[in-house]
Amino acid sequence: MIQLDFTGKSVLITGGTKGIGLATAKKFGEAGASTYLTYKWGKNDHICIFRDFEKLNAPKPTLIEADVSVDEDTEKLLSEIKKKEKKIDFLINNVGVAQRTRTLTEYRKRSLFKTLEYSTWPLIEYTKRIKKVFGSYPGHIIGISSSGPDHFFQGYDFVAASKALLELFAKYLSIHLFKEGSRVNVIRFGPVETESFSLIFGKDFFEYLKGNNISEEMALSLEDCGKAVVALCCGLLDALNGQIITVDKGMSFRDNIMQRYLESKAKKL
Repeated sequence: MIQLDFTGKSVLITGGTKGIGLATAKKFGEAGASTYLTYKWGKNDHICIFRDFEKLNAPKPTLIEADVSVDEDTEKLLSEIKKKEKKIDFLINNVGVAQRTRTLTEYRKRSLFKTLEYSTWPLIEYTKRIKKVFGSYPGHIIGISSSGPDHFFQGYDFVAASKALLELFAKYLSIHLFKEGSRVNVIRFGPVETESFSLIFGKDFFEYLKGNNISEEMALSLEDCGKAVVALCCGLLDALNGQIITVDKGMSFRDNIMQRYLESKAKKL
């Protein structure tokens, strides 16, 4: 019911061409913001993305191929944005990559470091480099933390580790940037059907919910996630600086449901 106006504002969303990142970009675009979306793997059809934005009467997004773990890519990305923008108002750290670890033998130091390099460190690195290139930090810096580190799900080990460190860094980052006027928050989302969710837990989780009389309507949609990020950036979803926020529709990542689901899959194997 509230018409937002982000005309003249710019947002950088890592991993912005699919899933939660793309849903968030569309909401910013609807409000008139200039959107800059990075991608590396699993590229969506750019023409389809442009068409979706056109249907929303949103400014055409800028899609830039950039690996968040490569410094040279980050420099080129920000240099490209600098040609069009005087500053970046919003940074949404959405990229998350982690190796699935089903057993202890699959633990690898290199795999852990790579997970942190993609899923945790960009929150810090992008923030620092934006300041260097544009002379100011984004007004809002948001990290996406899936369900956070507080639940135990088999195979989720490295994901949980990276999200724990992401949330810790966000809290300290909010203190470092307090005098700069920047707000830093992390959002944890309840169940939402994304590519990364399916890779970790399987593609049939939502079918499992239906089969066990657990209302699928209690799960989040991608649009719900996009709305929550935008609401946090404009003050409609209020939060303390540095706060970790959980967003769900009555069913968070409940351990018993997920564990029963994983056990049912194990029995089939």
